[in-house]
Amino acid sequence: MERSRIAVAGASGLIGGALTRSLTADGHEVVRLVRGAPRAADEVRWDPERGSVDAAGLAGCDAVVNLAGAGVGDRRWTPAYKARIRTGRVRGTAALAEAVAGLPGDVRPRVFLNGSAIGYYGETGDRPVDESAPAGEGFLPELCVEWEAAAAPAREAGVRTVFARTGLVVARGGGAWGRLFPLFRAGLGGRLGDGRQYWSFVALHDEVAALRHLLDTDGLAGPFNLTAPHPATNREVTGAMARVLRRPAVFAVPAPVLRTVLGEMAGDVLGSARVLPARLLESGFRFAFPRIEGAVRAALAP
Repeated sequence: MERSRIAVAGASGLIGGALTRSLTADGHEVVRLVRGAPRAADEVRWDPERGSVDAAGLAGCDAVVNLAGAGVGDRRWTPAYKARIRTGRVRGTAALAEAVAGLPGDVRPRVFLNGSAIGYYGETGDRPVDESAPAGEGFLPELCVEWEAAAAPAREAGVRTVFARTGLVVARGGGAWGRLFPLFRAGLGGRLGDGRQYWSFVALHDEVAALRHLLDTDGLAGPFNLTAPHPATNREVTGAMARVLRRPAVFAVPAPVLRTVLGEMAGDVLGSARVLPARLLESGFRFAFPRIEGAVRAALAP
């Protein structure tokens, strides 16, 4: 992509922050959507929970990227927190999509890249699924369906609309692995449940590279799974972590204990999602870290 102006919602998060740094390093202008009063020329105010955004601040942007939302794994899924997860994602996406669609054609962004998640597919066991698979059942699949549907105004206005269905991001600074690394370093790591459930992961490096590929490649639209092509079982993840960190991984957390501690969210930890990035590979994208051990080593690299 030539030097561009790109608006990013969620720029302070794990993925949004890494994407913003990558774009800025290559000379692109990044406009950050912020919840408080803008304090710099490159900030635009919005309130995803209330569904409002300063649409004028998006005029002239080449692309809008929405990676905002309360963390799914940040706390126990109480009814109130589930409502917060849903409201921020659905209303925030709808607000951005409507703002993009309402801009005059000569200043309207060409691309709307919206976050989503492999939670769309629900429990798949050891059955591999790609973007052609239907949505699963339960809170996360229903959330993802609503989340993606909220982007309809942008798509209907002729804006190329892309959904990044992201897997478990392997990184030191946040997400699931941000919690796993300290445990394994302390020698307290181990498998969860029986360890046979598939974790569809993606290295943070590949996540950012894939997002930029989706932004840069004309014609790509609809859902794309941002997961490495070789999903690993929880047992394989445990083994890779132990080898890379050179720590024992003898502890195991039984499924009943996880259900007691995590409540409904335990289903996401114990569930199995064997998700493949079929459309991403077909589009010409190549992963730098297609297997779990390489992704773990990349996350720990200086």
